[in-house]
Amino acid sequence: MFNNKIMTKRVLSSILFVSFIGILSSCSVTKRYQTPEISTDSLYRDVTTTDTNTIAHLSWDEVFTDPALQSLIQRGLNYNLDLLSAYTRIQQAQAYFNQSKAALLPDLYLSAGLTQSRLAESQRMGGSSSRTQYSLGASSAWELDVWGRLSSSKRAEFANLLQTETAAKAIQTGLISSIATYYYRLLAMDQQLQITEQTVMNWDTTVTTMKALKEAATVTEAAVVQSEAQRYAAEVTIPDLKQAIKETENALSILIGSVPGGIERGELINQPTLSSLNAGIPAQLLANRPDVMQAELNFRSQFELTNVARASFYPTLSITGSAGFNSQNLNNLLDPAAFIASIGGGLMQPIFNRRANKTRLEVAVAQQEDALLNFRNTLLIAGQEVSNALSLYETAKQKITIRAKQTDALQKAADYSQELLENGFANYTEVITARQSLLQAQLSSVNDRLEQLTAVVDLYRSLGGGWK
Repeated sequence: MFNNKIMTKRVLSSILFVSFIGILSSCSVTKRYQTPEISTDSLYRDVTTTDTNTIAHLSWDEVFTDPALQSLIQRGLNYNLDLLSAYTRIQQAQAYFNQSKAALLPDLYLSAGLTQSRLAESQRMGGSSSRTQYSLGASSAWELDVWGRLSSSKRAEFANLLQTETAAKAIQTGLISSIATYYYRLLAMDQQLQITEQTVMNWDTTVTTMKALKEAATVTEAAVVQSEAQRYAAEVTIPDLKQAIKETENALSILIGSVPGGIERGELINQPTLSSLNAGIPAQLLANRPDVMQAELNFRSQFELTNVARASFYPTLSITGSAGFNSQNLNNLLDPAAFIASIGGGLMQPIFNRRANKTRLEVAVAQQEDALLNFRNTLLIAGQEVSNALSLYETAKQKITIRAKQTDALQKAADYSQELLENGFANYTEVITARQSLLQAQLSSVNDRLEQLTAVVDLYRSLGGGWK
């Protein structure tokens, strides 16, 4: 008994000594993560500002104030299937992270057994002597995280958990953007349909005028037929517009998690725009835009997995122990004299494992570099999208101003040519040309307004707005 106590003390002393040395060495085995230095200078084209105010900090209901649109967005956030699936992936990642934390704790097993054995001497003598052994006990094994392998694995799983959370945020910002885009597209098509139907009514008036002028021998039959053809040319676009409206309504219905159907909505002319489109500074993308954060977290996870691969070259240190009762008599199984216990420690150093550790490290280093390149590329794409949205908004503003003047002039031209035709001072081709040009200008003005609203949506999403 005395020798067993001495042996146990020696084992524990050796384990504690190796653990102490390992803790001192672990700093050189695994590396502490630091966010990579990536320049964000000039990431926004033609934008130089130090103002950190950004619309990304606004909640989505502050950006989109149309009550009908707000209702659609809220329904999308509650029922969109892609977003709900993203939440389940967060739960999965949380489970893996909890498991990685538990890896730092010792295993514990309970066991109970019964063993029957027949003595060889008794069998040879023709007897039936046998022995029964009863056992009840517990055993435990604990791998000490000497080189930081388990800690790095836990940090990698934590980064994966954060990745799934930012992925859900990215889906949310994309969902809000898609709902707003489809909504504005519906409003634009509604207005284009109204313009086209009004144009058909105007052509009906022109056709009636042409017929009256033909009766008065002022114009020929060709003028009447040509005006009718232009009337039908405008009317034939109406079915396509109605079909496009239905398809957009169906797509929007899917986004809000409902069956295809009609969508309640306002009018394009009543849509407000933000008074100021502040983009902030490019560095804010690192903390605001979910896909940029996700790319950085992916690099962080790969960094920790490289630590895991590096630590695999070093020995694993484990402590094992068991305690329980062992007796040949079931009635005496829990007797103190039947109690036995043991404790031990072990080191396992990989020597030759068919290059598995070296390959694991080489692959981990390459994946870490790939993740870093993806992080940089994601940030560049984010800067590109912000630059495009800012430019599109300014372009749309310019076009709206110019198009308003064009439409006003063409409206006057159409009215004047119609009046001149009725009084015999204009050719019918002048009326046709004026009405065609006016229709195209009116439809284009709707597209200009749609571009402006879409630019606001794109800028809000590209800056990372919608998830806070």
